[in-house]
Amino acid sequence: MSEPQYRPWGTVTPEFWSVSTPPGLSAETLRARLVKVAEVAQSGQPADAAVLAEKLDQDVTREYGGFHLYTAQVREVRGYLATLTGDHSTGLAWYLHGAQLRATIQGAGHPDVAAASRRAFSLWRAIPSDNLERPHLGAELLRVTTELHGEEAAVVRRTRECLYDLVLPA
Repeated sequence: MSEPQYRPWGTVTPEFWSVSTPPGLSAETLRARLVKVAEVAQSGQPADAAVLAEKLDQDVTREYGGFHLYTAQVREVRGYLATLTGDHSTGLAWYLHGAQLRATIQGAGHPDVAAASRRAFSLWRAIPSDNLERPHLGAELLRVTTELHGEEAAVVRRTRECLYDLVLPA
């Protein structure tokens, strides 16, 4: 006489098969969510946009992992939004993190890595001159870009020149 077998999920009913799993975070979905973040930021609510970007970062990281180009892109967006809210230190940290992620994923010599470093440099240059963190943040920018590109890279030379001008005014 055979005994009934019970599976860990219990009795399988038609309702069991109708449960749908949430769709993955496709490139189209990512793009749509980034557009929404941009719309919220452009409407004058960068702090709300930052909350949306943080949630998107969590979702992208869960879906694709910490070492993916989508992750790097979303983290640069978070950096931009942090800067819009006046948090320049966090903004630059996200930009530098994005450049380092790109270097890990694409290789330090990839043009996208150089472009990410230039974006970080531009963000640093846009920090108001009366911001007391500016020299420290510039030193961090110099450290990371030197690590990624070497002493003689254009972004490294330009960062060094700007730091000299900042700490040794004419």
